[in-house]
Amino acid sequence: MYLFIKRLFDIVASLIAIICLSWLLIPIMIILACTGEHEIFYKQMRVGKGGNMFGVLKFATMLKDSPNIGAGLVTTRDDPRVLPFGKFLRKTKLNELPQLFNVLLGSMSVVGPRPMVKPDYDAYTEEAQQCYNQMTPGLSGIGSIVFRDEEYYISKVKDPMAFLRQIIQPFKGQLEIWYFRNRNLWVDCKIIFLTVWVILFPKSELPYKAFPTLPRKDFDKEVEMFGKE
Repeated sequence: MYLFIKRLFDIVASLIAIICLSWLLIPIMIILACTGEHEIFYKQMRVGKGGNMFGVLKFATMLKDSPNIGAGLVTTRDDPRVLPFGKFLRKTKLNELPQLFNVLLGSMSVVGPRPMVKPDYDAYTEEAQQCYNQMTPGLSGIGSIVFRDEEYYISKVKDPMAFLRQIIQPFKGQLEIWYFRNRNLWVDCKIIFLTVWVILFPKSELPYKAFPTLPRKDFDKEVEMFGKE
């Protein structure tokens, strides 16, 4: 019943959101078409339910050849590959809005683990991969809330890619295991609320108050141990 209600909610919510946000989607598309490299959408292959690959839609925020420039798949806070308008879109998470079409078509859900590129997925433990494979990737999830400023930590270490694969991704796996074991409609509703909350109040501890059993890690300490840039 949970999965049926969740899918019904995804269809209704994404359709309503697309209609209601058209006033915002259209101007963003026009601005992107007139600035930067004149690209509106960016499609990236990610790992979905069952471990199958699918295309995630986003507004274009970086140079088209970004995966072959600089830090590759890792994006740092002041990454020079990010276009001027793209910085605004990424900071406000508006670059994720095209994924509403992914939700409507069923390859994504409103709430679930964030869809990952294959190398990030491979950094998960076997248990985390098994949990991930049984869920539909989401617009937002517990990992998005805890890592609302992931680029900040990546930017502070000497080897961003190693820090991502060895420290951040394994911990994200723990978070997704937690979500898989605790997911229900009430948890999903709280995640939707907290997604907005942490954008407005990024330093808030409310997620841990809302979910007392949520795994925690001191990433400032991890940065110190890993080695600052």
